[in-house]
Amino acid sequence: MAKKILIMSASTGGGHNRAARAIKEELESKTISGEPIHCEIIDSLKLVNNTMDKIISRGYEKSAIYTPKAYGSVYRLSETSLISRNEFKGNLLTSYMSQKFKKLLSEAKPDLIIGTHPFPMIAFSTLKKSYDTYVSISLKAEPFHRHSIKLDVPPMISVLTDYTTHSTWIQNEIDYYIVGHEYVKELLIAEGVDNDKIKAFGIPVEKSFLSHRDRDTVLSELGLSTDKLTVLLMGGSFGAGNIKETLDELLEIDRDFQILVITGRNESLKEKIDKKISSIEHDKNISILGFTNKMNDILASVDVLITKPGGLTTTEALLKDVPMIVPYYIPGQEEENLDFLSNCGSALRTTKKYTLPVLLKVLIDDPSRLDALKKNVRSIRKFNSAQNISSLVVNILEES
Repeated sequence: MAKKILIMSASTGGGHNRAARAIKEELESKTISGEPIHCEIIDSLKLVNNTMDKIISRGYEKSAIYTPKAYGSVYRLSETSLISRNEFKGNLLTSYMSQKFKKLLSEAKPDLIIGTHPFPMIAFSTLKKSYDTYVSISLKAEPFHRHSIKLDVPPMISVLTDYTTHSTWIQNEIDYYIVGHEYVKELLIAEGVDNDKIKAFGIPVEKSFLSHRDRDTVLSELGLSTDKLTVLLMGGSFGAGNIKETLDELLEIDRDFQILVITGRNESLKEKIDKKISSIEHDKNISILGFTNKMNDILASVDVLITKPGGLTTTEALLKDVPMIVPYYIPGQEEENLDFLSNCGSALRTTKKYTLPVLLKVLIDDPSRLDALKKNVRSIRKFNSAQNISSLVVNILEES
């Protein structure tokens, strides 16, 4: 019989869904005992309640753009002893989700669950803990009570989509954790997670991202020179980050380089930048894009990426051998992603004195420094994450 896997995601930023698609793509290329594997990606917040999804997903987006410090404060509070790990099971949101997921389990009957977002995995952990407790009590009771046990939560794998940990991810009922690097594995071990449960496979990306077209072709299509150092400036999937102010800094740098700006789905931001560039004098060759599905080509064609360090953005930059300069980030997991990159020597972070112009001018004047960053990038990037995850899943299902 064909095995069925649920991949639980959420639309709080683009990374969770992209990781889910990468895993699904690889799993559906596998078979077990000659039978295909069926995967279904479920946006967990939409499944629970459309209004809740809008509040949480759009709330994350708005806080990322307008109130990042407030988001960071909430993130840090949830890491304190006031809300320790495993205590999220009593949270009103996850308790409500767990009730909704009972129906999902009974109807879908999955053989395994993968989560690329912590909320659904807390909910399933709540159900599994309740089930295990009920079984323990029921087996001691009279036999006629045993038939009422209807809920069985299958093996669960959490895929962390940032280069850090957070207490929401850590649940006793999780069977395996997939993390982006050995540093993150050590963070989980320090939090008490069993070493054997943690696989440092990397953060998964879709196969199509790993291929790209010729650099000269891509730059020419963008109206950019093929023989100049190219800086890519962007924010998140919805254009978060101080892109306008950062572009102003780039335009003031007295060096010969060109700029590609990507504003994502933020159409208003693109209009403002287009208008600004057309109304001022500058000596830079600039190309401005809105949303694009050609990031595999673009990242392989630029020399430096200036952006906020989201988990998937960071992963894609590493896989394309592109060093980062980070002038802005959302406090919380992105700040900790930046800590990871800085500790690995694969990104530069701006400060009050070490400004973007200072950092970029040194890279332009001394290409060996850019080469050193690229060498460090190559030392930490991890290919084949989705393939390794799928192999783990197959092994679990074959042994079950």
